[in-house]
Amino acid sequence: MGNSWWEVQVLCDPAMEDDIFWRFDSFGSQGTSTQRRGSASFVQAYFAQHRLELLDLSALALLVKQDALCSDLAVPRVTWNLIDEEDWSKSWKDHWRPEPIGDRFLITPAWLEPPDDNQRIVLRLDPGVAFGTGAHPTTQLCLESLEMRLTYDSPNVTLADIGCGSGILSIGALLLGAKKVYAADVDDLAVRSSVENRELNHLSAEDMPVLHGSLEDLVNAVDAPVDGVVCNILAEVIMDLIPNLHTLVTPEGWGILSGILLEQSKLVADTLEQHGWVVATLWRRQEWCCLNVRRS
Repeated sequence: MGNSWWEVQVLCDPAMEDDIFWRFDSFGSQGTSTQRRGSASFVQAYFAQHRLELLDLSALALLVKQDALCSDLAVPRVTWNLIDEEDWSKSWKDHWRPEPIGDRFLITPAWLEPPDDNQRIVLRLDPGVAFGTGAHPTTQLCLESLEMRLTYDSPNVTLADIGCGSGILSIGALLLGAKKVYAADVDDLAVRSSVENRELNHLSAEDMPVLHGSLEDLVNAVDAPVDGVVCNILAEVIMDLIPNLHTLVTPEGWGILSGILLEQSKLVADTLEQHGWVVATLWRRQEWCCLNVRRS
């Protein structure tokens, strides 16, 4: 029998999207989607049934409504229902279309073909039950940062992707010319999704080994320190990783860090500088930001 999932649906003012995504992440969302319905936004998220009880869902709905009141926005409508994994996957297919990101990528659902006149790099994706479809601002910022970085680096660049989710950043880096990307996630479903998406894009396990684990497991797995690290997870998790992040990269290494709300960026930047990193640039999209950093 497949896993069961809570599907949470929020009909809200478009200005609330970022706050709602953040709330979903803080409660452990395994995937999100958004679409427009007239002048409103319809946001969905998915949570493993065994991780949330009805009391948790009620608390989530209350926090979302409080966020709206604090921002002087209309109170959103929050509903939820229980679905099985097969229904979860089908719901993605109803709403997802090829999406251009940055200057070079076209994120394309596995079940669709890119347009005939497409000139972009096609990154095929079926997120399954893992986070990362390219729709969220943090994923877009990371892909755009990889575009900038890998356009000018040598073709022998090696990377590590901490919290790889669907594998979208690892795959994107390889399609841009990286030599090898080590992908890791603590979630079994994310590991499975990354492997499946690696195969969708005709990449090998040698080019993109996928591990179950986090920073320490990556340090033990890499053949040699990597040139760069990408990490698109919550700011609180990034803060915990920073003290030991240097153990994974070369002395000239760099990083692309996102999943950070703009209001959290100073605290993250200060922690990076305390541990031998320099913030080279901060890219912002809506209320989220991406820090491009390097070893000092």
